[in-house]
This record gives sequence, C-alpha cells and structure tokens, in this order.
Amino acid sequence: MLSAPGDAQDGRIPYDDLPDGVVVADDTGAVVIVNVAAERLLGLPADELIGKDLGSVLPLVDRNNCDWWELCDPYGGLAIRTGHPERALTLLGGREVLVSARYLRAARLGRVVRVVVTLRSGAARERWDRDRAELVAMVAHELRSPLTGVKGFTSTLLNRWDRFTDAQRKEMLATVDADADKLARLITELLDIARIDSGRLELYRRPTDLAAALRRHVATRVAAGAAPQDFRIELPAPVPEMWVDADKVDQVIGNLLENAQRHGDGVTTLRLEPTANGVAITVSDQGPGVPTELVGQIFDRFWRDRRHGGTGLGLYIAKGLVEAHGGTIGVGRAPGGGAAFRFTLPEFVPEGA
Repeated sequence: MLSAPGDAQDGRIPYDDLPDGVVVADDTGAVVIVNVAAERLLGLPADELIGKDLGSVLPLVDRNNCDWWELCDPYGGLAIRTGHPERALTLLGGREVLVSARYLRAARLGRVVRVVVTLRSGAARERWDRDRAELVAMVAHELRSPLTGVKGFTSTLLNRWDRFTDAQRKEMLATVDADADKLARLITELLDIARIDSGRLELYRRPTDLAAALRRHVATRVAAGAAPQDFRIELPAPVPEMWVDADKVDQVIGNLLENAQRHGDGVTTLRLEPTANGVAITVSDQGPGVPTELVGQIFDRFWRDRRHGGTGLGLYIAKGLVEAHGGTIGVGRAPGGGAAFRFTLPEFVPEGA
C-alpha cells in the first residue's frame, strides 16, 4: 500500500520513498500528490503542481505527436478501463518518459475517483536503443568483409576453375576457410554476449591444467606464424588443476593474447600463479599501455581503439566469462610499461569431489 508523502504508518510506503515518479489526480482531474522523483523528472516543485489539471502537469504526447490524455480519456472513456501498461511517451520539450497509469473507480464500471500515474526516465531505454543500433551496425560491418571474400573466391572458383593451378586454388580455398573462421567467431561472440547479458551463461567445470592451457595457446600462435621469442611463460610456483570451464577460460586467454598482440608490442608474458583462494593469470606486453583515463572503459561493450580495429567485444566477453566463474579481471601497468591484464579464478570444489 502507498501513503501520501511524509507519512509512514500502518505498513504503508510513502510516495517519496518510491524510485519512480508518482502523480495522483482526484475525481476532477486535479493533481493532489506529486512525489520527489516526479519533481525531479518534471523539473518543478510539488507546490507549483498541486491543484493543476493532470494534463497540464503531464503534457504527454505519443510518437504521432497526439495529446495522450485526449486519446486515453481516463475520466470519460470506456468504463471497463482500469489504466494502461507502461509505454514510452514524450513530455513537452522532447524528453522521453516511460508512463503507466491506473484508474481507480468508486465501483465496478463506476466513475473514476482517482488516477495514479507512474513515471520513470527513458534514458536507460535510449541507451539500450543506441546499443542495439550500434550492435547491428557493427555486426553488418564485421560480416561484410569476410562474406565478400567468401562469395568472391567461391564464385571465381566455380566459374573459372580450369583457369587456375592447384596452388592458386589451394590459396583461394585457404582464404575462404579463414574468412569462414572469422564469421564463426563473430557469431560465437554474439551468442556469448546474449548469454552474459541475460544471465543464462552456463559453466561446465572439469579439472583443468591451466599451465598446459597457456603453453597450448603460445604453441598455436607460433604455428600461425608468430616468433617463439615473442612469448614468455612464467610459473613462479606449482599450480594444481582447477575446476573451471576449460573452453571459456581458453576463450579469455585467447582474447587477452589477441588484445596484447593487436595493441601491445615486444614480448607478451603469460604468468600463472597461486593466490590465497585460487589462481591468477596475467597477460602483459611491452607496448604503450592503457592510458589512465581509459582504464574504466576498456571492458565496456563495443569499446575499441579505432586505430587497430576489432569488434570491441573481446574484453567485454572476457570480463563476463571471468565473473561467471566468480573471479575478477582488471588492467594495470606491466613492469616494462605495457598493459598487464590480470584475472583471478577462485578455488571451486564440486559436491562429492
């Protein structure tokens, strides 16, 4: 139950304690209650709003610029109406708010004696819309390049197969294979983001040798053409097997290694060490490091250094995967001045183990 501002009796919640704005009008349409949150949204004190007509206090229009109160007509509309669910409307001046209303009647199908309107800022919705638009634009951009390569080479091979040597065909197919890998990775990243954002990310833990995982990552990079001397693995103390989702930890290490090679310089060091309640892995480089003013942004979705490209999803996904394990991830400065990304994995013992 709710009570008027300032009251807190019989277990009722004062309007001013609510996080959303509340505006209440009586049976004549005159405003009788404006809580603190509504004052902030409307930019006026309650004293200047009490007693005024509800439509003038909340001059709401819909997407077609039609007066919302004329459309819904709470006092003279259908007697079966009990309100309307939340929807995005606009105040005069262009500010979007999310509005819901309840019509209280003296009796079933009787006249309206009170209208209760709740308001909250549409800023979060606007940010979500911008994120969604940016995601669509990024996906379209990232898909276009590999798809163009796949389509171009396959069409060329189908139409002119006999004109190429075996070596040329093999080179073209290798390019198609690499582009297909890029597409598969982007799709995997998008699925990971969806699971992280919705809280549906599942872990399949098993005993994992993390030192072997680091060596495997380095071997893969070297096999792909990187110089062996560009990597160093440090194991200052023995680390037991950890119960982790090996695939997801591999993904975190891979993302951090790619980030170090894309943005860093010199030798990339992978350090695995025990902590008081688990282990820590640090991936550091000898590049310029991360500017202090950017430390709080680089784990955000879509953040990226425009000079070096990328989707801007790798570090965001790494953070989500580490936190799903109950760990933490952060960035500091390496001894050589480069960036040092460190993440922790707490000890986990499954039931019955």
